[in-house]
Amino acid sequence: MAYKLPGRITKYWLPTVFGLTLAHAGFSQSQVKSSVGVQTTTVAQNKNSQKKVDNMADQASRLLDEYRLVIGELDSLKTYNDQLQKLVASQSEEAKSIEEQIQSIEVTNKEVVPLMIKMIDGLDKFVELDVPFLLNERRNRVAGLKEMMDRADVSTSEKFRRVLEAYQVENEYGRSIEAYSDTVEINGEQKTVDFLRIGRVILIHQTLDGKIAKAWDQKSRSWQELSDAYRVAIRDGVKIAKKQSAPDLLTLPVPAPEAVQ
Repeated sequence: MAYKLPGRITKYWLPTVFGLTLAHAGFSQSQVKSSVGVQTTTVAQNKNSQKKVDNMADQASRLLDEYRLVIGELDSLKTYNDQLQKLVASQSEEAKSIEEQIQSIEVTNKEVVPLMIKMIDGLDKFVELDVPFLLNERRNRVAGLKEMMDRADVSTSEKFRRVLEAYQVENEYGRSIEAYSDTVEINGEQKTVDFLRIGRVILIHQTLDGKIAKAWDQKSRSWQELSDAYRVAIRDGVKIAKKQSAPDLLTLPVPAPEAVQ
């Protein structure tokens, strides 16, 4: 049995269905747009988040590098500080040693300076009582030592060295042969003579023409005139002392040794 919809219903059914269809289609488009917008926003947010993460990663890497650098510098500073402590300890020991040496030097000066003064005075007396050769030179040496003792710019060690050096020079005279020229007074006149010294045993001078020769007598502390027999020997002795002639035997007057008391 066939049913036929009423014309009234048929008239409004199709528009209603079409309207529902359009409404459903419009809702889907809006929803899609909304979904696309949300997705776009999410992608942008994800990009920003990733950028922040990358920045934080870079910052963490830089901080790690700085931390490693600081740790390295800290190790270097620790090593340097340890070395400085050793250096300070060494300098403290050195300062203590120097202070002890200064105190020792002060004590040494108190003992050595009076000794040097006595040595110089003794040397002065010795020169005046010794055989009178090179008197000006030897007296000037002693005078220089006395002047040196009053100088603050010369150290005690240097003063002592020079005093010992003067003693060594005097000691060397006793085992050497020497010839030199000088002027002496003979018969009230100044004459140039040749001196011949053999150690401290013989001291003779002879005029350049060989006419007058004298020997020093230490016992009487006076010059004794020699005979012409010694003229050639004295002349040869002067040549040997000046290394102008080969060493040879000489016949010269030698003072008799004093008896041992």
